[in-house]
Parts: sequence; structure tokens; C-alpha cells
Amino acid sequence: MTLEELQTTIREEVGVLLYFSGEHCNVCHALRPKFREVFDKEFPQLKQIYLDAQEYSEISTHYSVLSLPTMLVFMDGREFAREGRSVSLHQLTEQLKRPYGMMTE
Repeated sequence: MTLEELQTTIREEVGVLLYFSGEHCNVCHALRPKFREVFDKEFPQLKQIYLDAQEYSEISTHYSVLSLPTMLVFMDGREFAREGRSVSLHQLTEQLKRPYGMMTE
């Protein structure tokens, strides 16, 4: 995936979750299945994209990803939420429910 392809996806989808992780990031690997489960259930129309920050360094740099994991949520083509290493899945879910509901009704 290129930066241009990703930006097109962000513009065209209702919403996008970008999950930046790393091969040697244990926190990344522990959180990813939890995020996937919650987002599949609570936000099924959000497209989930998982990127290795090192492999996709151009994209990571463009979005100023400085720690792992980093989650970016885009709605209506704009960055809506950004959470880093010590993310609260519950807090992020609560933050997204209302705007997601408004966009998908």
C-alpha cells in the first residue's frame, strides 16, 4: 500500500482505523486482537488497516507515528482520534460511538 492509495481509501470510506504496530512490539501484538474484536462488533463499517510502522515508514512518517502501537481513526476523510501506546480501548470506543452512529444512520 502506498501513501496515495491509503489517502484515497481514507477519503472514500465511511471511516478508517489505522493501527500501526511493529514486529518486535509485544504490546502491539497483545492489543491487536482486542481492537479487532471490538471494532468488528461496534464499528463494522470502519475499514481496519494494520500497518507495520517500519515496513511502511513513509506512511508512518507522514502521520507522525512516534510510538507503537498507534491508532488513528479517520471519519469523513479527517483524523478524528489518535491514541498511542497506553490506549484505553473502552475510552476510544466511547469516543467513537456517537459520531459513528451519526455517520452510518
